Amino acid sequence: MFYIISLGGSVIVPDKIDIEFLKRFKKLILNRVKKGDHFIIVTGGGMTARNYQNAARAIGGGITEDFDWLGIHSTRLNGHLLATIFRTNCQKKIITDPIKDQIEAGKKIVVAAGWRPGWSTDYVCTILAKKYKIKTIINLSNISCICNKDPRKFKDAKPLGNLNWKEFKKICGGKWRPGLNSPFDPVASRLTEKLKIKVLVIQGNDLVNFESFLSGNNFKGTVIENKKQA
Repeated sequence: MFYIISLGGSVIVPDKIDIEFLKRFKKLILNRVKKGDHFIIVTGGGMTARNYQNAARAIGGGITEDFDWLGIHSTRLNGHLLATIFRTNCQKKIITDPIKDQIEAGKKIVVAAGWRPGWSTDYVCTILAKKYKIKTIINLSNISCICNKDPRKFKDAKPLGNLNWKEFKKICGGKWRPGLNSPFDPVASRLTEKLKIKVLVIQGNDLVNFESFLSGNNFKGTVIENKKQA
């Protein structure tokens, strides 16, 4: 199988680099590669990006594009980290332009990162999914699923196993801003909906659950797709 993973920066660097998670993630991916699977891993910026963006805002100056570039460079730093730990099995060049950059023949692991201002790495995932005809994006996030309202604010928030893009946008909004912390970027959501690509939101550090999905078994998470609203 050919998988594309949006690996959230919040999973790679929740507050500091999660070395134990990366060790387990590396082992899982390499085991799946031995079974014949291929992976594109697109790294987010997470807390690294937000720390730089918040510092710039606190000091003053800059425009929206500057904050976007701080985020983009953060995703590329995380991408270089992933490419380093997978070095013997991974394409050396990180994909930073999903339209022009190509996957080298025979490479079963490829790392991609931020592209240009206005779009997150979720948008990069969507462009790559279109390019390589992949119909499902796996979003490994710092949440286990999407709820009907923000569980940090509402104790009665209910987890959702399935929803369509209209429902998703109603819950999570439809506007992009640098450093946005959303289960899936609203700009990418519009394109994903148009291309009829399915998105799975799964707890990133629950690798047993992720392995269950890869093995074709039941898993915990949220599926967003172009289904009709009930």
